[in-house]
Amino acid sequence: MPHAAPLITTIATALGLALLLGFLAVRLKLPALVGYLLAGVLIGPFTPGFVADSHLASELAEIGVMLLMFGVGLHFSLKDLLEVRKIALPGAVLQIAVATALGATVATAWGWSLGSALVFGLALSVASTVVLLRALEAHGILESVNGRIAVGWLIVEDLAMVLTLVLLPGLAGWLGGKSDDGNVWMTLGLTLLKVSAFIILMLVVGRRVFPKLLWQVARTNSRELFVLCVVAAAVSIAYAAARLFGVSFALGAFFAGMVLRESEFSQRAAEDSLPLRDAFAVLFFVSVGMLFDPMILIREPLQVLAVIGIIIFGKSIAAAALVLAFRYPLNTALTVSASLAQIGEFSFILAGLGASLGLLPPEGQSLILAGALISIALNPLIFTLMQPLQAWLQSRSITARLLERADDPLAELPMSTHEKYLSGQVVLVGYGRVGRRLGARLLEHEIPFVVVDQNRELVERLRKLGVAAVSGDAAEAAVLIQAHITRASMLVIAIPDTFNVRQMLSAARTLNPGIEIVVRTHNEEEARLLERESAATTFLGEEELARGMGGHVLGRFGKKS
Repeated sequence: MPHAAPLITTIATALGLALLLGFLAVRLKLPALVGYLLAGVLIGPFTPGFVADSHLASELAEIGVMLLMFGVGLHFSLKDLLEVRKIALPGAVLQIAVATALGATVATAWGWSLGSALVFGLALSVASTVVLLRALEAHGILESVNGRIAVGWLIVEDLAMVLTLVLLPGLAGWLGGKSDDGNVWMTLGLTLLKVSAFIILMLVVGRRVFPKLLWQVARTNSRELFVLCVVAAAVSIAYAAARLFGVSFALGAFFAGMVLRESEFSQRAAEDSLPLRDAFAVLFFVSVGMLFDPMILIREPLQVLAVIGIIIFGKSIAAAALVLAFRYPLNTALTVSASLAQIGEFSFILAGLGASLGLLPPEGQSLILAGALISIALNPLIFTLMQPLQAWLQSRSITARLLERADDPLAELPMSTHEKYLSGQVVLVGYGRVGRRLGARLLEHEIPFVVVDQNRELVERLRKLGVAAVSGDAAEAAVLIQAHITRASMLVIAIPDTFNVRQMLSAARTLNPGIEIVVRTHNEEEARLLERESAATTFLGEEELARGMGGHVLGRFGKKS
């Protein structure tokens, strides 16, 4: 039996080495993604030893791109974006413009063409959604206001990059790259026409057909058929989009995820297809690593430093300035900055497209990959330094303290606020899924309360509804003072963010030593620590759910819970 099997050899080597280096990266407190990229570097053509089949790796990477973009579409939430649209939409667009301008400027200084400089700048402007979500989850702030703003920001960036992937082939000739047609406007118009036809078909037909198909397959109670249906939809729609409409695999897969999100089985589709998506995502990152020439670090160290400076400092400082300009606190600005201080999958996809269109030199790809490797490796450290940096800035800089408590009408209760909200009231921190239900119960029983939330848009809406609310971070004593914590009867912390809970408790106890405190948590160990350290009453999410369900079941049998 012949053993010359390049496909099996490539897959086995890529996954095996990615597992080893990914494990080592995690043990070193680095994202596993760093290990996957290094695995690609080791089996790539620029390092000695075994060299994997680059053509096969490229095709496997295409499948990885399809499934990655399918996952982005499947998790795309217009509702999440709309909640923070007033900061995420203009903020992300302006930040992309600033980062692109910085990247294009340095590329032009190196003597690159306009097209090369533009693609290079765009590749440096967009952060990795994968890295961001894992970082926010690791720090327990994914569901916080800061987390939602960062995710909304990344959603806008992803949409901007999807649009770029659509328009770039049509503009390639005008920018100095390869083009099938000398008339750029005709090419661009035809591209937009095809893309529009595909989008209309998916929104009108796809969102009706594919959720029904998923429902029919789910009725068979066959898990393998369900997973097969999900993956087949992702890959076949992406392939059909490329063959029939001339759009990229990435765009086709993105819309496949969007239409399947309309199904009531979208959550199950996301969970069941995750292992396969993760496996091919690993192959995608390994194939990207194969394109990296490590010698760029020696040949062009100053260029690499310039790229790192743009990614970690340039666009992060621009994002922080924009967040502060929208009157959000320093903590939010630092969280968004840390979230954006890296680049990832969309940068790789854009770099690959730019290279295929003749718009990006090989040196550009290597610089982008060097920037990705180093920025992703440093991102956990940047998140770790976020809180100490905030404390240092506030202790050393009057400006930082003024920025934290800017002259903001939403940061304090109006002078016309009724006396019942200023004494003996409940201070409710967070008005999300849990806080909103608590607020409804308090309103039902006519118990006065003041909401404290970092989402300024939410605070604006609450005030229009007649609910007393202030904008700010409840970990800051000044914010609690504006909620009149000193005369409050109870503090209820209903946010899932455990990052700043201890600071909230300490500030509240300092201002009102006798106040009763109730805290929401999802961690048993955290609950015990909070009860022991701060004499707070904690409610564990899973325990309360089990108690409620148990009470219902026992009630059916005539028992008291």
